[in-house]
Amino acid sequence: MEKLLLGLILSSIVATSFAYIQIASKKPLGTLYRWKQIDYAYPTPQARQAAISTGQFNQLNVIPLGVERWKDRVFISTPRWKSGTPATLSSVPIGAQTESPPLEPYPNWNWHNADNCTGFTSVFRMAIDHCGVMWVLDSGQVDAFEAPRQLCPPTLYAINLATDTVIGRYPLPSQFVLQNSLITNIVVDSRDVRCRDLHVYIADAWRFGLIVFRNEDTSFWRFGHYSFYPEPLLSNYTLHGLNYQWSDGLFGMSLGKYHQGDRPLYYHSMSSSLEFVVSTSVIRDPTRVSNSVGEFKLLGDSRGANGQVSAAAVDRNGVMFFNLISRDSIGCWDTRKPYTNRNLVVVAQNNNTMIFPNDLRIDHEVPQMAWIITNRLPMYQFNLINPNDYNYRVMYLDPVAAVQNSVCQPEISLSDNQDMM
Repeated sequence: MEKLLLGLILSSIVATSFAYIQIASKKPLGTLYRWKQIDYAYPTPQARQAAISTGQFNQLNVIPLGVERWKDRVFISTPRWKSGTPATLSSVPIGAQTESPPLEPYPNWNWHNADNCTGFTSVFRMAIDHCGVMWVLDSGQVDAFEAPRQLCPPTLYAINLATDTVIGRYPLPSQFVLQNSLITNIVVDSRDVRCRDLHVYIADAWRFGLIVFRNEDTSFWRFGHYSFYPEPLLSNYTLHGLNYQWSDGLFGMSLGKYHQGDRPLYYHSMSSSLEFVVSTSVIRDPTRVSNSVGEFKLLGDSRGANGQVSAAAVDRNGVMFFNLISRDSIGCWDTRKPYTNRNLVVVAQNNNTMIFPNDLRIDHEVPQMAWIITNRLPMYQFNLINPNDYNYRVMYLDPVAAVQNSVCQPEISLSDNQDMM
């Protein structure tokens, strides 16, 4: 496994629409695994060949989307956006002896072959709580990039990672799933040591809603707000010469530090340059669904042109990391400081290995590590993936090393008299 690069390099500044784009003084980023095409760990070579022959497995149509890490395993989702994806949730060990390990369907193959909505249909993303339960968001839809079919209701699953058993299945009530909803992302908010006071926040990117699940009584409710909508001008993308239009609303969500009985939820639409915030005490209260419009607030400056962000997460030090999908980059912001361009920093950037950083999660280990999926999603959507290139990567980022000697380091402040670029 590739080791973290911690050698000192000269600090540098590059010009983009951020006022200060500082490259942190250490190289904190590494690649755990990379694939030209995704493969699976079939029980026998004959079983794999049979799946290919029948069309159940088409390597060119498989794309990794979500990533999570628990102890010695990394979990990867592969949504069934095109036909030929045999399993939609898998694991790989941290210490595989190859740079392109086959995915092991998780918890086992049976969960990916089940009928009548008793197994997984098309998993988008996962979030693991600190008690070792992985919350899995299954869209229930297949062939989204071909001929979309809603086979099952969007469903939230809970999996005990100590026993690899599914311990909960919670279909989203139909009144909260609108026509053409795209249930895309989740974060888990747990307040006590035993994870009893637990809520899951779920984003609807196409019908611009925030769905809340309360584990105590398995109830759901839904918030709507104008800040969940996309920005029209940010819905036009150009990535490595490919121009496309996405109008994705609420997508990225991250939880701030717990303080005096509350914590903030930071959020943004994917097709947007703006970050917003709401107190979780508001969204955890179903009686506030219709009387909380003023509680959802703009956080600060626009990130500017090409400032679209997919996933984001906040580490234990209160630093947010976020994927800049139009810049092949990862940025950061110290949540103690104002959300201004002066306080936004790029900590990693690569025009080859980081094309479309999609998911980003921060694990529960000590010390923590951030995990990123890069997957060239627009190229995949428009059938432009070159099977001879390394297209998909699981990457890791040391959050402490990433921000050293930058304004994202909690101990460093940016003086007001510094010149803006």
